[in-house]
Amino acid sequence: MDKEYSKIIVNRILLLCKNRHITINTLATMSGVSQSTLDNLINGRTFNPRTKTLHKIAMAFSMTLSEFLDFKELNDYCFDDNSDDEIMEDDNIR
Repeated sequence: MDKEYSKIIVNRILLLCKNRHITINTLATMSGVSQSTLDNLINGRTFNPRTKTLHKIAMAFSMTLSEFLDFKELNDYCFDDNSDDEIMEDDNIR
């Protein structure tokens, strides 16, 4: 994930917290994700949250991971064709 993508995820988390009147500390408790992991994500010290982490956050909001990731800003996000992500070709997958 790049920085912009991570910012979109962070904004989603912050908006859901605001709308539900919960703090990041409360979210950490509810989700089982450590306070330091959430702080690192929110403060831009990490840009690649694991799917498991996002799933725990979604569950804390009583959402599926699909529901959590289904919002306009993320749906409108365009990935750079020249990204550094490696794509495994079929013959490399075992």
